[in-house]
Amino acid sequence: MKQPPGQESAYRNAGVDIDAQEATLATVKRLARRTFTPGVLSDIGSFGGLFQPDLTGIEEPVMVASADGVGTKLRVARMAGNYSTVGRDLVNHCVNDILVQGATPLFFLDYVGAGVLEPEAAVGLVQGIADGCRENGCALLGGETAEMPGFYQPGDYELVGFIVGLVDRQKILDGSRARPGDRLIALPSSGLHTNGYSLARKILFEDLGLSPTDPLPASPGEPVDPSDGSRLRGSVVEELLEVHRSYLSALRPFLGNPGIHSLAHITGGGLVDNLPRALTEGCRARIDRKSWEIPAIFKLLQQAGGVSDLEMFRVFNMGVGMVLAVEGAFEPELLAGLKAAGHGAWVLGSVEEGERGLSFSPGLLGAG
Repeated sequence: MKQPPGQESAYRNAGVDIDAQEATLATVKRLARRTFTPGVLSDIGSFGGLFQPDLTGIEEPVMVASADGVGTKLRVARMAGNYSTVGRDLVNHCVNDILVQGATPLFFLDYVGAGVLEPEAAVGLVQGIADGCRENGCALLGGETAEMPGFYQPGDYELVGFIVGLVDRQKILDGSRARPGDRLIALPSSGLHTNGYSLARKILFEDLGLSPTDPLPASPGEPVDPSDGSRLRGSVVEELLEVHRSYLSALRPFLGNPGIHSLAHITGGGLVDNLPRALTEGCRARIDRKSWEIPAIFKLLQQAGGVSDLEMFRVFNMGVGMVLAVEGAFEPELLAGLKAAGHGAWVLGSVEEGERGLSFSPGLLGAG
């Protein structure tokens, strides 16, 4: 029911336009319905979403849930006037977080908060979420769009996602099976993913004085050749808005493989904080820093910002998006399978006996 013509809305005068919200939500509903899977039993707009999972072949079903956001990557999207990718970032991040426990996604819920709801921006955010859900085979079951003037500033957005997945209890990956002698297989990131943007923005926009559309320099003061895609993507915004990679398609064929002992999603905290989470007591990861080429964007950020090795490896993923701890005998099979599927896997290091944590060879400058 719309406000009667000629009658002023007190709520709109307070900063909230219900009619604009309703028009936006109508589009959001259409986007969400395109993600529906056979388990969805309710429509968008219900007080709660209903979902009936297919438990065929699962002896002891266990639900796995997670929630996350995309941090200040949203500010880069705002600067670029492009909100079409951060929704995919959000879904992929959440999918990866439950994937490391062996779970595949069932459904997703989102929260979009704004000071003033701009229909085009809000639809762009949800469009990205819907795209991410379709790509990962999960339903966008519902969510919340909140307009809160005075709490969020005009132009500010908050984006949060909630995911629920399913795993057979006997196939749960919780790090307890990791042991000395395991080999570490890495899968590459697609860029910064969704972490370290506060530092990256400071270095690129404040220290180097770049604008979103400026070409990225190969090193401070030296413009990169835009045709050299192997190094940098050309412009600041192209590099910073590159979508956080989902590892579901890469790892789904191997879930349940007895050779996989644990998985680690390399997000905030980098390898330093995240890889030990996938290990048990008495296990220590040793990383061979010469096993991969650090992507150019991280080299630029470190050089331009004067950031120590240790801080770089705690703030950024440094080109490593997911790590598998695998039994040594299974390494050739798993590595070959991932490479054959085009996932760019390589041997990152190994698991040794010792205090839970990790070390680098050669060591990190600034770690002492």
